[in-house]
Formats: sequence, structure tokens, C-alpha cells
Amino acid sequence: MSAAWWTAACRQPDAQVREAALQRQRTLTKPQGSLGLLESLAVQLAALQGDSRPRAEPLWISLFAGDHGVVEEGVSAFPQAVTGEMLRNFVRGGAAISVLAERLGAPLEVLDLGTVSGAALEGVRRLALGPGTANFTRAPAMSAEQCRLALQAGADAVARARVAGTRLFIGGEMGIGNTTAACALACVLLDRPAAELVGPGTGLDGAGVAHKAAVIERALALHRPHCDEPLEALRRLGGFELAALAGAYLACAQQGIAALVDGYICTVAALLAVNLNAGCWSWLFFAHRSAEPGHAAVLDALDAEPLLDLGLRLGEGSGAALAVPLLQQACALHVGMATFAEAAVSERPA
Repeated sequence: MSAAWWTAACRQPDAQVREAALQRQRTLTKPQGSLGLLESLAVQLAALQGDSRPRAEPLWISLFAGDHGVVEEGVSAFPQAVTGEMLRNFVRGGAAISVLAERLGAPLEVLDLGTVSGAALEGVRRLALGPGTANFTRAPAMSAEQCRLALQAGADAVARARVAGTRLFIGGEMGIGNTTAACALACVLLDRPAAELVGPGTGLDGAGVAHKAAVIERALALHRPHCDEPLEALRRLGGFELAALAGAYLACAQQGIAALVDGYICTVAALLAVNLNAGCWSWLFFAHRSAEPGHAAVLDALDAEPLLDLGLRLGEGSGAALAVPLLQQACALHVGMATFAEAAVSERPA
């Protein structure tokens, strides 16, 4: 791929298939619109897949992990060692996303993009882009090369998913401090102050949230003058996993695979992806509304309608995994229901 592969054209939804899917919805044995969002989900998937019989499987889950230098500023309720420790938990099957992936019958690919521990673990794909990012209150989070490689890591994950015949991709994330990075990046992309978007992350109290906002504002004062381009904003304020997620969403749109976006961190990565290449927006489905305060603003900026609102804020791709059955049922209803003519049921008079 070229150095700026993410600017290449995204695939376009099939307008003829979309119209045929809409027409089918009008003839199914139900009042029009009575299945609400499930109807539009099926139509959108049909158009994206160019297939009158859309499917939300096979499913693929890639979990991107990375550490963040800004943790040394005291922005997390958990120690940084948890990132590496959770990698072991993921591959041993003990994490929430591990349980959900098993229930869904989906592969769970775990990638260590760059953690402080840097330990080689069986079952973890290790890229070693660095021992976490730099502390962005003092310097850019990533070098240009690290940023490019992290974006590429997301695209490479999608390439593996495509070989496996995947029709629905989920990106998860793990990284102590990554709500701080996501908030800082969202502040630049939305031109908002930290106080409007910051949240408790792993469980900070009110004083901890206020401190986190102050740390983010220090970083913004240093980097905002240099963030005219979204890629530079990512390099300066993002993280390895945020870059990989954005790269994955862009590659999904270019390769023709629908992506189900998880919570706050993943949605910020999706916002970045849309800023890098607006054509990817049609390929994104949004799983849930996170309890993180800043998530609502990011969803609004993307004109996104989440499928679930369960007060989740775990990350890992867990909210997206919980939403998969809704997409699967939307497809099953679209394909499996009888039309009025097939069922010999009287239609509503014109």
C-alpha cells in the first residue's frame, strides 16, 4: 500500500440493491416501519454487501492494545501494568470480550501494538511499535512512522478478516489511559474544551476527572496550534490502538466489510477515520451509547444512531459484541419473513 493508502476511494453502496431491499420491506407481512431500526439496518447491509440476502456473519473481532505515556500524569484509576495483564486475560478467555466472542462463535485476534511490559505472550500478535506512546503533555504521542505503522496494523487486521470471508468486523481496544487520549483527540476534532468531553474512564472520582481535564488542556495548549490536519492530531494526541482502529475502519470501507463500532474510544477513532476519508461513513454501524460523557457529542458529530443504550463503559469491543445479535436478527427477518403475496395475507388497502 502507498504511504497514504487511507485516502483511496471507499466502496459505494449498491443503489439498485438498496431499492430492491426497500421494496421487499414494503411487501413483508407487517405494517410498514413496524420493525423500526431493524428494517433500515437490513436495507443498509444489503446495499453495502450488494446482496439481497444480507448477513451479519461471519464475524471477526480484532482487539488492539497499547500503553499511553500520559498515564504518568495520574489520569487513570488503574496502574499501567493492567494493559499487559489484560492481554494475558484476553487470550486465556477470562475477559468480557473473550466470553462474548466465544458465545458468538467469533475469532478474537489480540494485538499488542506497544505496551510497557512488551512481554511475548502465546496467542498475542506482537508488533512492538514502542513501549507505549510518549507523554503528550510534553511531546507528540507518536512519531510519524509509529502513527503510520499503527494505521497499517488496523488495515492488516481487516485484510486477514477478509481472507476469512468476514462480513462484519469489530475492533476492540485496551490501554490504560486511552480515554484521556480519545478525549484529547475529540477536543481537537470537535473544537471543544476538555471539560465538555472528559469522563471518569476506569472510575475516577470528581477530583480525578477535574485533574484529567486539566492534563488534557495542557496537552491541547501544546499541540492544538499544530493540528490543522486530522492525521497530525492523531500523531500528537492519539494512541497506537486509536490509530489502528481508524485504520481498520478505513480498510473495511475500502475492502467492502461492514464495521460495528464499539463505545467512546472506538467512536472517536471512527470520527478520525471519517475526517481522513469521508467515504468510510456508510460502512460504520454504531453499537451503543457509552456512559462516558463525551460519547454523545462524538455520536452527534457522526450523525450516528446507536443500537443499544445499556450504560456500558467497559470497552474491549464488548458493547459491539452485544449488539451483533440485533444485526443478525435484522438480516434474518429481512430474508426469512414472507411477503403478503407468499403468505396469502391481505394487504392494507391503498
